[in-house]
This record gives sequence, C-alpha cells and structure tokens, in this order.
Amino acid sequence: MKAIMYHYVREPEASLPHFKYLNIGDFKKQLDYFQKKFGFVEKGDFINSFNTGKPMSGVVLTFDDGLKDHYRYVLPELLKRNLWGIFYVPYKACKRKKLLGPHRVHMLLGRFGGQKVMENLSKITSKKILLHKHVEAFRTLSYKGLADYRASTEVKRILNFYIDEKYREKTIDKLMKIFFKDESLMAKNFYLNEEEIIKMAQAGMIIGAHTVNHPVMSKLNMEEQKKEILPCFKFIEKTVGKSVVKTYCHPYGGSFSFNANTENILNKAHCLFSFSVEPRNIEIDDLKRHRQSFPRYDCNLFPYGKIRT
Repeated sequence: MKAIMYHYVREPEASLPHFKYLNIGDFKKQLDYFQKKFGFVEKGDFINSFNTGKPMSGVVLTFDDGLKDHYRYVLPELLKRNLWGIFYVPYKACKRKKLLGPHRVHMLLGRFGGQKVMENLSKITSKKILLHKHVEAFRTLSYKGLADYRASTEVKRILNFYIDEKYREKTIDKLMKIFFKDESLMAKNFYLNEEEIIKMAQAGMIIGAHTVNHPVMSKLNMEEQKKEILPCFKFIEKTVGKSVVKTYCHPYGGSFSFNANTENILNKAHCLFSFSVEPRNIEIDDLKRHRQSFPRYDCNLFPYGKIRT
C-alpha cells in the first residue's frame, strides 16, 4: 500500500514567478498513472486494514496543510474519478489573519526568490536566536534530497528550524512587513474555511488533524505538544462530526520532526494512525506496531509529480 503526499496543487500564477507547486494538469496525469500502474485503495478497504492488519494493494492519496487549492482543484478531480483522499488541516489556518510560518516562507520565496529574501533576512537576524541543540541535526536532515537554489534552502532552514521558537514568528513578521502590505487578505484566500471543510467531508473525504500552528513538534515539550494536537482534534470533531477515522499528520514529517512524546499523546487520544514522511510502502509491521508514523512518498518521486516554477 502506497500513501502519496501532496501540498500545493494549482494553476500557475503570474504574481508568484518563483513559487513551487504541482500543476493541476500534471496532477491529473499522475492520477492516470497511478490508476494504470497500481490502482487506488477503496476507503472501506483502507479502514478495514486496521482490523485485519494486512495492507491493501494500491494507492492512498493524502493532502497536507488545509490549502484552498484542495477545494478549488483537487476535490473536483477526485469526485470526477470517484476517488477519495485524506486532507490534513492545521486548526489555526482556518482562524487566523496571517499565514502559518512555513507558508509565509513559501510566499516570500515564491514571489521574490531566495536571494532577495536572504539578503533581508541576514539584516534582521542575529546569531543568538539561531542557537539551539537541534541545529546540527536539522542541518543534515531538513530538506534532504530536495533540489533548490542554495539561498532558498538556507532561508527555509533558518526560518523553519534554526531559530528558537520564541524569536521565529517575530522574525517572519518583520520579513512579511518588508515584502507584503495585506497578509490578512492573502490568508483568507489561502486556506480552507469551515464551510469548505464540511463540504469535503460530506463528499466522502477524510479530514485529519495537522496541529494548531504547524510547529516542529520535537522542539516542544510534552505540554506544548498537547496544546498543538488536542485542540486540532476537537476542532475537526466540532466541524465535521465524530468519525471512525481519527487521524493525524506530523508537520514537516521527517523522523526528526516529532518524538516519543508526540506518539504517546496520539495514542492516548485514540488516534487511529498518523503519517510521517518516509519513501516506502506501508507494510504489515507498520499496521501492527508503528501506526503513529506511517511512511509516505512525496508525489515528486513518481512520473508527472515534479514541481513547476
């Protein structure tokens, strides 16, 4: 059983010349490829695999970050093909007047490019806010295998990982004020709203939790992690109703981004399964022993999954 991970799926936008996304045309071609090569796992069969302990043969589609793209472009295509997907929503994405941290970084880089953003970031960053015990691990593990211009990669690493959490949002605030005038309007058109989430659930999609603010969970203590996970579950239950499928997705996804505390919280919350990022199939051992760290393939590892700029 192969789980495939998607983020941005959209049409090109002239105002974002450096933005990286999966073109909707390529998404359709990739679905054709998966149908022919592997087939898709039926939702009922997928859920039943947790009872049998045996993974089904085929593809499961997952979509992260609660993006408006998923309602505008992905949902109509899935419905047209009688397919389903799992959509992971960060709670605050539906409520706040500014973008979540990683998406602010994507928009900065997408519109202005890595070099220009890096030049401004270097002016407002001091060494003291980069010092934390995980710097070396994040330097070797974060964004491993992704092709990107060096400046863009360094911007992502600094803003997503190296900066202490107490300085991170203030630093990005400063950058956003330099480059953008109205972030609240941008946020409104960027994320799913509650009405759209309800319609997606009614259409047969599974809605999963993706924390409140999309932090690197391994940087947080147990209580801080609970405040990120449990309110998101409550929001989803309040919005779409109680479901037999309670699921979660680790922000950033690699094994370095969460820890044993995260998995303990998920188990106590009776989360059925959670997705990480590891390019391999879901096997019997995952269903039996590692339900809170299921592997997923990035869509760009398969034909038609390459990002465009």
